[in-house]
Amino acid sequence: MKKAQNLARKKSVSQNIAFTIFSLISYAIVALLVVILAFIVIKGMGVISWEFITEMPKNGMTEGGIFPAIVGTLCLVGVSMVFAFPIGILAAIYMNEYVKDGWVKQIIKQMTNNLAGVPSIVFGLFGMALFVNKLGFGDSILAGGLTLGLLVLPVVIRTTEEALKAIDDSFRQASTGLGASKWQTTSQVVFPIAFPNIITGLILSIGRVSGETAPILFTVAAYFLPKLPTSIFDQAMALPYHLYVIATSGTNIEASRAMAYGTALVLIVIVLISNLLANALRKYFGKKVKMN
Repeated sequence: MKKAQNLARKKSVSQNIAFTIFSLISYAIVALLVVILAFIVIKGMGVISWEFITEMPKNGMTEGGIFPAIVGTLCLVGVSMVFAFPIGILAAIYMNEYVKDGWVKQIIKQMTNNLAGVPSIVFGLFGMALFVNKLGFGDSILAGGLTLGLLVLPVVIRTTEEALKAIDDSFRQASTGLGASKWQTTSQVVFPIAFPNIITGLILSIGRVSGETAPILFTVAAYFLPKLPTSIFDQAMALPYHLYVIATSGTNIEASRAMAYGTALVLIVIVLISNLLANALRKYFGKKVKMN
């Protein structure tokens, strides 16, 4: 009896210690995030103004605003998502719903995982070779957006695949039992239920695309371009590259550093707003699934 009680106490102590450690790690991560955000907000708020957000850059980007960089970033995010999201979803549906377990599926998964581990600068070089030079798009929003789309394609595929795996097979079996085809079951039963979780891939992709510098360095980004793009074949400024340039420039260091913090704050706000909108979209479709 005493041995059982001692064993139970040891298990309880071990659980409490593990719970405490995990809690401390979680709180430390949250605290680190808060510190980083607070640092950027404190440093960047002094620069933020209506003129800073809406005006064109001046004097080698040490004065004026960052409006062209904001527009360029939004354009790149839009093009990349239009390219990566449908292709990634279709690829994940094919792998999860149609390809049987075997060496073919394992090879596809392995290649997808390898693609996710490729450094972003390699994607930039590939995008320059394919989209800029081979296909003749030049340094343009289209070339940069497609390159970024390739970069986040593995993220979309993996998150979509996990969302599809979470759907219980009973839904598929019930649909098939009612006479629905494989495609009807996938498109009208499985996909609508999984879609709220599939949007997670969209959220992660937007966050990564918004902050990438290396791929756009070779395919679209301009150092100083005080005008707005008029088509997807135009070159454009972008917030990540703009931030990199002004943070590393050697002229007017104080002004450049202040503008760098302001640019970083604007970039964080854009990513935050995009994530909030995507989360609202996920909740909306989640409610529709529950109602149906």
